[in-house]
Parts: sequence; C-alpha cells; structure tokens
Amino acid sequence: MKNSIFYGLLITAGSFSLMHAEEYTERAVWKMSIHSDTAKIKEAFNENDIERNEYLKDHLKPIRSNFKRINSIKKWTTVQKRDIEGESAEGGEALFYEQKGKLEKITARLYGEMGQLFIEYYLLDGKLSFVFEKNYHYNRPLYYNEKAMKENNDTEVFDFKKSKITESRNYFEKGNLIYIINTESRGTSFSSEYISEEQKRISELYEKLLKLRD
Repeated sequence: MKNSIFYGLLITAGSFSLMHAEEYTERAVWKMSIHSDTAKIKEAFNENDIERNEYLKDHLKPIRSNFKRINSIKKWTTVQKRDIEGESAEGGEALFYEQKGKLEKITARLYGEMGQLFIEYYLLDGKLSFVFEKNYHYNRPLYYNEKAMKENNDTEVFDFKKSKITESRNYFEKGNLIYIINTESRGTSFSSEYISEEQKRISELYEKLLKLRD
C-alpha cells in the first residue's frame, strides 16, 4: 500500500552520483518541457467508473455532475498561485481556483528526484468531491546524466519519456472517500482499511495546501 503522502517523491538518489551545481539549470528546462496534465483532466473521470458499479451509481452521478460543472467554467474570478516548499525534494506549486469567492478547485504539482506527482482536487459544498492523481516515477534520478551513468556502470540516463505513470481517481461523498480506481489495481475491491488510509493521506496533503492560501 502507498502510505507516503508524496508516493515516494522524497526518495533520494542513494548511491547514484548527482550532477554538478552548474548543471542544475537543466531542471528549469525540464520543467518547462512538460505539458500540463490539466489539459487532459477531463479524460480522468471515466464514465465506466459509474456504469460498472451499479451499487454506487446514484452516489457517483452527483460527483460526475460537479466535475463537469467545474470544468465548464471558462473564466475564473481569481486564480492564485503558491509555491510549495519543504514538502518534496524539489518543491512544487499549487493553483487555487475561485469563483465568486468560493474555492472550487486546486491543482498541485510536486517535484522530486525520483518522480513528480500531479493532483487535482474538486470541491462540492466546500468538501472534497473528486481527486485525480497522476504519479510519474522516473527511470533514473532527475540529475542522472551521462557522467553519472558511466560512473555507476549503468546503461541509462534520466529520460522523462521512460517514466512509469500511474493514475488514481478518488471519489468522495460529503468529504468521505467512497470509491477508488487506479491503473495498478483495475477491478480490485479495496478493503475499508486501505480506503481509510488513502483518505487520511489525501486529506492531509489537501489540508496542507489550504494553509498556503492564508
């Protein structure tokens, strides 16, 4: 089970050699080269999640309606950007979307040496309604260049395109996590204990992000 809030983003390079300080500027280029996952978020809410779970159908439909309502908003009253510091190896950033003084959505991206985590939170009546997570686990540490590869008798350098990607769709009702779908465990029924742990993990990070608005 993934109990870590950041899915291992704090993992260090271990015995791998890190690149020299003058090469750190590559990080900025790397971040700029990554297309925003937000453009694809509408695909995250899978209609099959509702159709194949008849017993939850009535519970999931309002979540879907709220998801569509929020994504139909073309012009936001305010969008606040905040840097996230001290929560992952490479920091991160969060965006807070408000409509007429009401917080509707939060997007966040956390960067680490071994991966990055993209999250979108959708709110309904001030509580979590739907949370989409996309986790990238790199093939090698972020700063693992050709020099590091040779020093470690390795055959690969860091290549973002070789990242292992997992996604998770988390459905909340009145703030309580009621259903989980992820790409690692398709068709799996999760235990109540696991769902409780995931709710705690998701909620803890969500609460930390909310404090950035203060």
